[in-house]
Amino acid sequence: MHSTNRITRPGVSRPTALIAAGGLLAGSAVLGLMPTAANASSHREAPLIAADPAVDNTDVYAFSSPENPDNVTFVANWQPFEEPNGGPNFYPWSDDAEYLINIDNDGDAKANIVYRWRFTTEDLRGTDTFLYNNGPVTSLDDENLLFRQTFVLDVSYDGGATYGSPLSQGPVAPSYTGPASMGSAQDYVDNLRTPAITGIGKDGAEGKTIATQAEDSFFLDLRVFDLLYGGDLSETGQDTLAGYNVNTIALEVPKADVAVDDDPTANPVIGIWSTTTRPTLRNADGTAAEGSGYTQVSRLGQPLVNEVVVPTGLKDAFNSIDPSVDATIPAVVDRVLQPEVPALIEGIYGVPAPAGPRYDLLEVFLTGVVSTEVLDVDGDPATKNPIDVDLNSQALNAGADMTTFMPSEMLRLNMSITGPTGLDGTPLHEASRLGVVGGDIQGFPNGRRLGDDVLDIELLALEGIYDVSNVPADRQGAFDALKGGDGVDTNDADFGDTFPYVAAPATEAVNQVNVDNAGDPSEAASDSGSSTVAAGGPGSDGTSAGSWLVSRETLVPAVTGSAAVLLVGAGVMSLVRRRSTDDGSVV
Repeated sequence: MHSTNRITRPGVSRPTALIAAGGLLAGSAVLGLMPTAANASSHREAPLIAADPAVDNTDVYAFSSPENPDNVTFVANWQPFEEPNGGPNFYPWSDDAEYLINIDNDGDAKANIVYRWRFTTEDLRGTDTFLYNNGPVTSLDDENLLFRQTFVLDVSYDGGATYGSPLSQGPVAPSYTGPASMGSAQDYVDNLRTPAITGIGKDGAEGKTIATQAEDSFFLDLRVFDLLYGGDLSETGQDTLAGYNVNTIALEVPKADVAVDDDPTANPVIGIWSTTTRPTLRNADGTAAEGSGYTQVSRLGQPLVNEVVVPTGLKDAFNSIDPSVDATIPAVVDRVLQPEVPALIEGIYGVPAPAGPRYDLLEVFLTGVVSTEVLDVDGDPATKNPIDVDLNSQALNAGADMTTFMPSEMLRLNMSITGPTGLDGTPLHEASRLGVVGGDIQGFPNGRRLGDDVLDIELLALEGIYDVSNVPADRQGAFDALKGGDGVDTNDADFGDTFPYVAAPATEAVNQVNVDNAGDPSEAASDSGSSTVAAGGPGSDGTSAGSWLVSRETLVPAVTGSAAVLLVGAGVMSLVRRRSTDDGSVV
């Protein structure tokens, strides 16, 4: 079942106010918070959080449930680069931290709903042993499991000021400690992960959640940072995160629970970000002191904003602030208006950088995408948006108060788009890994599915990669090569098509990954021993078991030429300017 992708605007004042806000931000310091490089995950992105991995947000995903179109799923990951052999303590959740998923459904950049997970540890090792488990573990209550954790989930409807009774509480799926201890990856899923899925509300009928270890869902070749793939595109095709795990929280709830007025039909767009808080005062043993408050130490919405864009001196500050503060920060405007990556590509490969100033990323990262007239840099009408769609701005919600609308950095999702959907609103047979760039408006930057290739999407956007009009003939070869992105088009482990959808933990030492097969992610996964199974996952041939999953093949974008570059480069993320009409209104 697919809902239409076109949302009727509640009134002229709604998009008008949004565009006006965008116009004001065009010269605002908040533009410094937008990504200026290819997206990746946010692993160890700031000095302080790099020293506290247990509370380091790495990625956030949000998508309509592939099992139930009336539900929405959130996946948030913490603690990067978990090597499967990392004993004896492995990777616990922090007892004194709060792990949060925040929802803004009315566009004021403040959390309307906050889901909070807190953890408690039972460590039975004492002075008897150093072992995480002293024998094979075949269940969550197995006496051989000596280190156990439980969680409590509650929710706040006033931005975290107060919380009600627990929505859910249950066991945490432990870290995977090896085949002698916990069997295969499938054994882990059957015996430890699936039993850790816990219902929400009365009789568990109001959703479900889990806290578990999982294979890191993000995939990319991080040698993009080695002067963009080695300076000659020789450093591509190796999934840097293959074989590593993360701590994952997944939550699935009815869309009505997170929509304004409990009405996802009239109010389908939400903004999502995850945060972690630590006690402001601690006892000598590190536990929270009595009466201590909590302070935010990590934040993540769109991937890589803090890791790459924000300069080092502001990274810790970004991790500590609320999205509602974004528009007041004097950040790195010049790095956005004249992005570093296109200039770097021009210097290395001779491919001219798109002309600045670059206001074209304004909508996707700060306001959400609405169907507007595209204006040129002088504010004069240029063309209509090639994707004539109101996509993912909270301004499109009937219940949004545009007098309090605040542009801000977060992941935005239109919950009415329940499956891979073409530009014309018709269902697609399978998803495109390139999301909107690939002609599939269900994908990134409209939310983020597990299989969205966000690094390639962003590189395409930054380069205007389909626009060949300004590429010298002798640089055409380099330009065509750049269109291939990082050569890592899919994750090394298959995702599942049942909750929690993430892959089971990788099970072999990362240093056994065979880099000789780096150009073939499927061979690298096989040689590394990384898990390729997940509950209800795709078939062994690597094809998708459900239409929501992204194809393992590179899909040809649904549009070409100048229209394609506008999809994410300068079209969907329109150049938003003030334009006065004859009656003096702003549209």
